[in-house]
Amino acid sequence: MLTCHRLSLMIGLGSLLSPMLAPTAAAGPPARLPNIVVFLADDQGWGDLSIHGNSNLATPHIDSLGRDGALFERFFVCPVCSPTRAEFLTGRYHPRTGVWNVTTGGERLNLDEKTIADAFKAAGYATGAFGKWHNGSQYPYHPRGRGFDEFYGFCSGHWGEYFDPPLEHNGQLVRGKGYITDDLTDRALAFIAKHRDRPFFCYLAYNTPHSPMQVPDRFYARFRDADLKRRAHGPQVEDLAFTRAALAMCENIDHNVGRVLRQLDELGLSQQTMVLYFSDNGPNSWRWNGGMKGRKGSTDEGGVRSPLLLRWPGMIRPGTRVTAIAAAIDLLPTLADLAGVPLVGHPPLDGRSLAPLLRGQADSWPDDRLIFSHWGGQVSVRSQQYRLDNRGQLFDMIADPGQQHDRANDRPEVAERLRQAVARWKRDVLSELTKDQRPFPVGYHDFPVTYLPARDGVPHGQVRRSAKAPNCSFFTNWTALDDRMTWDIEVATTGTYEAVIYYTCPAADVGATIELSFGDRRVQAQVKEPHDPPLRGAEHDRVPRQGESYVKDFRPLSLGTMNLSQGRGPLTLRALRIPGKQVMDLRLVVLTLRD
Repeated sequence: MLTCHRLSLMIGLGSLLSPMLAPTAAAGPPARLPNIVVFLADDQGWGDLSIHGNSNLATPHIDSLGRDGALFERFFVCPVCSPTRAEFLTGRYHPRTGVWNVTTGGERLNLDEKTIADAFKAAGYATGAFGKWHNGSQYPYHPRGRGFDEFYGFCSGHWGEYFDPPLEHNGQLVRGKGYITDDLTDRALAFIAKHRDRPFFCYLAYNTPHSPMQVPDRFYARFRDADLKRRAHGPQVEDLAFTRAALAMCENIDHNVGRVLRQLDELGLSQQTMVLYFSDNGPNSWRWNGGMKGRKGSTDEGGVRSPLLLRWPGMIRPGTRVTAIAAAIDLLPTLADLAGVPLVGHPPLDGRSLAPLLRGQADSWPDDRLIFSHWGGQVSVRSQQYRLDNRGQLFDMIADPGQQHDRANDRPEVAERLRQAVARWKRDVLSELTKDQRPFPVGYHDFPVTYLPARDGVPHGQVRRSAKAPNCSFFTNWTALDDRMTWDIEVATTGTYEAVIYYTCPAADVGATIELSFGDRRVQAQVKEPHDPPLRGAEHDRVPRQGESYVKDFRPLSLGTMNLSQGRGPLTLRALRIPGKQVMDLRLVVLTLRD
């Protein structure tokens, strides 16, 4: 039997319900610490895989993970993106970690949290993250400050362009090559090849099928006019064009999962590599999802149930089915347990290792686990048989998986037990989610560049964002001397900083003088060069987008250097002179510590 580090974990308010699964085959310890590859899809519902019965599409490579390993039948995440990522990274419910929003700083993981990458890096692993981070942009919230040796992707919650997109590689702005999911996979493949001779932890966090709905022609072609047999359940109106695009994006994900699995085979690493696949919330539209109630944003079953497939040849019996409820909070302790990696210095966990279920030790499994789902103050709780929704209705999920019949009056003792559990959870967990007063950090020698995007700034006066959703937006309508933008920053290191802004400006409006200030320190510059590129993104959209900004190619403009002292305050950008109709459109401010 695999020798594993025994984890001491705080389970929270519930323990676990016993599953019904066949025992796995006994195996000896691996020759070295196993590699880990984690795939995380973005806005892919439980029903967006053929292994779950969706005949509208084919996902053979993803399905193979469940066929050749374990499939968890009742696995739960959060209703939206950043909380799920926080729970995966920490093994703790997201309110404990400081994550309360999906943008403008509320997506950040508290700096006293330890991550799964911290644990595996401490055990000697090479660690890499590729894709959507969504748990903080500025170091040390950045992936490079959370245990990852390498990062390629973007830190925001969503992106506005998926073809040759602007991305970041270890703190440097770069231009992606081709379709984003393919490009992220290319980088992950290079990371795996580079570290083939040592244990590696590879986190591939795709940003699809999140909108905007963009996908290469080769995947979209077969869905363009497809007659979809599996349709959304209930009175909601399904947008078939959106569904077709989402399914095409899912097949592209499957293609890229297949590329990784093939490389593991070619490098002879498959037997010593755990491969895990899940998604971050329910589907981002009304489409077939097994008849479950709810979608992304909902704490009902359809909003929080996710695929979870885990393959480890020789260690997990092919075709294993786990029926016990499980959650994103369990992934850190499970992977650490299976790999024999200790968790040193981690705060008490809410999750627990699922390794006994994978080893066939179900007889030692407790039988009263509760899993809580939260978003925006709404809380539901799931036991093995029941869900108490955020309105206090009780549903028997075995007899009524679509949540059609409230059984609270029929089973008052069950309803009351779960109501009390929710009340305790709110007192215990939600009480840790206090008013967010965290500044955006600036100035670390270990990571000297700090990006302050429009997403994290506050517009004043007539300035507005380019779209309702802040994540990939830029500031526009900067037309008056009273207009300004501010960022609440904390300078960590006294020193000299180069200040650069990224802007666009038509030729007719060139000539504005702008000032960036922090305390009594100021730097000024004049916009002398026009730069007025077109908006990008609409030409690749398969359906109208849901609020994400289009993007432009912004040009850097150096404002010079500023001597900044350690401390907190507003970083302010304003205009001193406006000869044209506007100052500029602004994407971000960059501060780089030079000495």
